[in-house]
Amino acid sequence: MRHLLLAALLMMGPVPGSWGFGIQSGGQSSIDRADQNAFSLASPALSLQQRHDFYSGSDLFRSPWVIAPASNRSRDGLGPLSNANGCRDCHTLDGRGHLPTHPDDNNVSLLLRVSLRPETDVQWQQVREQGVIPHPQYGAQIQDFANPGLVPEAHYRLRYETTHVTLADGEVVTLSRPLPEWVETAYGEPAANVNWSLRLAPAIVGLGLLDILDDEQIAAFADPDDRDGDGISGRPNRVRQAGSDGLVNGRYGWKAEQPSLRQQNAAAFLGDLGITSPLFPEENCTPAATQCRQAPTGGSPELSDTQLNQITFYTANLAVPQRRNVRDPQVKQGEALFTEAGCAGCHRVAFVTPKVVRQPQLSGQTIHPYTDLLLHDMGEGLADHRPVFSASGSEWRTPPLWGIGLTATVTGQEHYLHDGRARNLLEAILWHDGEARASKAFVVSASREQRAALVAFLQSL
Repeated sequence: MRHLLLAALLMMGPVPGSWGFGIQSGGQSSIDRADQNAFSLASPALSLQQRHDFYSGSDLFRSPWVIAPASNRSRDGLGPLSNANGCRDCHTLDGRGHLPTHPDDNNVSLLLRVSLRPETDVQWQQVREQGVIPHPQYGAQIQDFANPGLVPEAHYRLRYETTHVTLADGEVVTLSRPLPEWVETAYGEPAANVNWSLRLAPAIVGLGLLDILDDEQIAAFADPDDRDGDGISGRPNRVRQAGSDGLVNGRYGWKAEQPSLRQQNAAAFLGDLGITSPLFPEENCTPAATQCRQAPTGGSPELSDTQLNQITFYTANLAVPQRRNVRDPQVKQGEALFTEAGCAGCHRVAFVTPKVVRQPQLSGQTIHPYTDLLLHDMGEGLADHRPVFSASGSEWRTPPLWGIGLTATVTGQEHYLHDGRARNLLEAILWHDGEARASKAFVVSASREQRAALVAFLQSL
């Protein structure tokens, strides 16, 4: 009987874009894994030599960095001020971060960005050209760890502001927003004209596939003036490329503030670990941080060009878990509702990667990332009021959804959106507003069965 059933299923054939009975979200970079290591494996498309490069980058990603000077000169230079001592501290098993469980827990995997609020035309021009106006004492990101003998910039804890959404069938959902409160500050409490924004570390699968997409492919979905009248007006962020005076399209970070995967990695090394690189060779110390500027370094730069290339190769070639349960009737219903609600207007289902001679393993692939990599106004509820380049305080880049259904499996916790406020996928949907207002209204008015189907579809990604 079991053999006859299997034969009947095989005769049905796979669904379009699928591998076996799951959809290959990452093309030939997809894997059939749904366990705790689902985000941490090499793309099956890599050659033997490429796998060597992948594991060299993996070692850099997973190993802690140490304080300079150290016997291991290839991995010293941590800090002097930092948020963590390694990439894995924030990206748990290459997945997304989480909020602290208890008030006294460290805020590892959660960053607090700060900057001055632009008020004059000159300051707004500085934001458009440089990204933000760094705080004179605290820079652009609070460093809550420090090497021994040094004082961290600040410590903060989270309090929560709650609101309630009543669904059409009477169910009431409580939404919580995390807000930072200063516990200790090294240079005085930041002034009133400061913008702050909590940022949760995202999952990092499939980044290389997004990196090689042409700007033209992404721009095809942009509609800044909403000429088609659907209420969605995505646009690219125009950001600075390191070493260049011009502005290019951004695609990484919660506000699409980084133009490439390589620069995103280099910026994280500097901002999160205090490690300089060929792209960002200056130490991350403000004029107020005297001890930081006087501390020994791990060389200039501390992360070599070779190491930056290795870790970029690693983050570019992490396999994407294939979709699961695609034939399940509830999942299929949820997929139809996802489209009907208008979610696919921002979470674009499919791209085809261009051919890139030096990256054949990523080329010519039909992928399903569920993002358009564009900025969208998400309304006042999600606004951080902190503009970055041309992104306003209420605009966010559409995050990819591939792998989102494995979040709890990989990390043991669920925290979604830029600051981790959503504790499940329904909460994440209910925080949507602005350009997503109609989609949110659709879900609020949906039946309990329909909401369950929509969540089941998202969990299949």
